[in-house]
Amino acid sequence: MERSAGVILHPSSLPNRVGIGNFGNSAYRFVDFLSNSGFKIWQMCPLGPTSYGDSPYQCFSAFAGNPYFIDWDYFVEKGLIENDAIDPLRALPEERVDYGRLYQVFWPLIDRVYERFRSKASEFRPLHNDFELFIGKHAEWLYDYANFRALKEQYNHQSRADWPEDLSVKNKHKFKYKAFSKSQAHNFKSFISKASEKHAFTQFIFYKQFEALKKYANSKNIQLMGDLPLFVALDSSDVWANPELFELDAQANPINVAGVPPDYFSEDGQLWGNPLFDWKVHKKDNFKWWRRRIKHNLEQYDCLRIDHFRGFESYWSVPADQKNAKKGQWLKAPGEALFKLLKSEFPSLPIIAEDLGIITPEVTQLLKSTGFPGMSVLQFAFADNPHNSYLPHNHQKNQVVYTGTHDNNTSIGWFNDLDAQSKSFVQRYLNISGEFIGWDLFRTAVKSVADISMVPLQDLMSLDCAARLNNPGTAEGNWNWRYQAESLEQLETESQLYLKELLSLNGR
Repeated sequence: MERSAGVILHPSSLPNRVGIGNFGNSAYRFVDFLSNSGFKIWQMCPLGPTSYGDSPYQCFSAFAGNPYFIDWDYFVEKGLIENDAIDPLRALPEERVDYGRLYQVFWPLIDRVYERFRSKASEFRPLHNDFELFIGKHAEWLYDYANFRALKEQYNHQSRADWPEDLSVKNKHKFKYKAFSKSQAHNFKSFISKASEKHAFTQFIFYKQFEALKKYANSKNIQLMGDLPLFVALDSSDVWANPELFELDAQANPINVAGVPPDYFSEDGQLWGNPLFDWKVHKKDNFKWWRRRIKHNLEQYDCLRIDHFRGFESYWSVPADQKNAKKGQWLKAPGEALFKLLKSEFPSLPIIAEDLGIITPEVTQLLKSTGFPGMSVLQFAFADNPHNSYLPHNHQKNQVVYTGTHDNNTSIGWFNDLDAQSKSFVQRYLNISGEFIGWDLFRTAVKSVADISMVPLQDLMSLDCAARLNNPGTAEGNWNWRYQAESLEQLETESQLYLKELLSLNGR
């Protein structure tokens, strides 16, 4: 693993005038900033289409992309929509993502774009041809996702558990999906409606724009790091189309759900509510679904962080009727067999394991056997205990050190909330006043022996708790932080040369 450094920034936090960050000009400008500052990695949260709560860790699909990240300038340039037609998007707030209003404005405009694309096929023939090729390449998951989203529209966006019983999981007899043939122009028979085709179209545009952004980033020596959640959402095309892969009852409701026991973040634990995998079924078909999922992600990103890696060794199983995660049990998972198979199938597995939380010797052994680097988070280090594994003198080479993650407060917010004893330990250990704690932690991470050091953009911008992206265990007010273009301009003007020198001096 090359010694390097990177920045954590979810695309939703990029600045623009259409209500949410996307793959437009600001994304390319951010890549330029990273490159000119000496960084080599841009880490994102999962890019899937989000559901209620707007969390990128609860998506409608483990394979699809979030249409909100589509750059609208592309549609205008292609003549698929008039420039003034997207004024309702421009009227959305720029300082925060208002997901409720965004939803109301975004989808009618997408309907308008797709209707023009569909009705004027001859005018957009090259794009149509590319669309058909995209369908053929991604048929294994695209039909399921597009039809699932169309059915959600048909049933007023209710959870698939509330649909008519014969539709709550994919009815194999009703939906006889045919393999797409490249020789059959416009053969969309496997889509159940025009709405299905529209959702497939948004995926086509999402991936077209993301691939262009990745190509540009790579040309600037920037790698894109993705984030793969261990579990999938209950209300997802994955569960709808593959109910046999999950612990579901006869009515397709979960028997047990995922979470973690009480920990640093929550005294009640975290009840995520995701359905658990039926690992016996996965093992029986040689982990086919997992192999497809990893292949898809490795094609999409340059490297991949796996969230909740310890769940591949054992996972916290909570009965579905519980109100919190206290009453659960640890059950074994076949991580060793899965990763052994993946290593035999893929010549390279550029994976980073999120090994935070309750880590047992068995989890440590699994991590060691895979060879994947684990994580160290500086905000977890300073508990007045020199043996804390997150303290810099205890770091390892094959590791990724973070000042904080998307789940942490900003470093300024974290430091301000520390008790007097912990704050004193930070000051004494780092020999600092704490006035510029975000930069102090970043410099500490950069100097670490760990191969990779990562920092949230908020710390480079010296932002307080108001810029926190996510507060685990809370259902509202998350994932909506955005930075303003002027903030990046200030970093470019005042800090870019310093950052490049700092990273160079430390071999990054």
